[in-house]
Amino acid sequence: MSPATTVVQPTLRQRVGQSRLGTLLVLAVTAAIVMGGAFLLDRPATAVTAGVSAVTVGAGDGQPPTVGSVAHDFTATTVDGKKVSLSSYKGQSVWLTFGASWCGACQAEAPDVQTAYEKFKAQGVAVLAVSIQEDSATVLDYGKRLGLTYPQIADANDTIASAYRVNGIPAHFFIDKSGILRLMKTGALSPDQMDAALKEINR
Repeated sequence: MSPATTVVQPTLRQRVGQSRLGTLLVLAVTAAIVMGGAFLLDRPATAVTAGVSAVTVGAGDGQPPTVGSVAHDFTATTVDGKKVSLSSYKGQSVWLTFGASWCGACQAEAPDVQTAYEKFKAQGVAVLAVSIQEDSATVLDYGKRLGLTYPQIADANDTIASAYRVNGIPAHFFIDKSGILRLMKTGALSPDQMDAALKEINR
């Protein structure tokens, strides 16, 4: 006969200890999940993903911009004190670009925008650069540091960005000579993409 097997029951203290350990483990895992979710929700709006800095602007009035429709007109003052309106450029192709000095992708493509501007301005192409959530002094200093010569507008209250429903920068709107929006692109562009878009609207 085999000897009888003795089953040792855990004491009340052991059961309580195991129960507490299990509860603490569950609480720790739950806390980690909650903290991770909070981190994802609280990430700054300027987090860069694939060359785009996400931004939050107010809801604009009227219809959102649509390819094939007349581009939304606006009037603003450039950082060097000149009053401009989009409608005043009718008869010229216009590259309306949105960015900011704090946007890494915008900084990276700015020299290429300048090069494209110099290449196409003799053909009548205008570039209007709108810096969102920044004042004129900041934008003026930024343009001087980078050697930008095309008109720049400080859109401190996101008025223009809201009208164009900008939700990420850099953002590009290419408008033909008749004032019709032909292309919309969000994210940094290569020099070849810039050239192709400007040729398209300048036919």
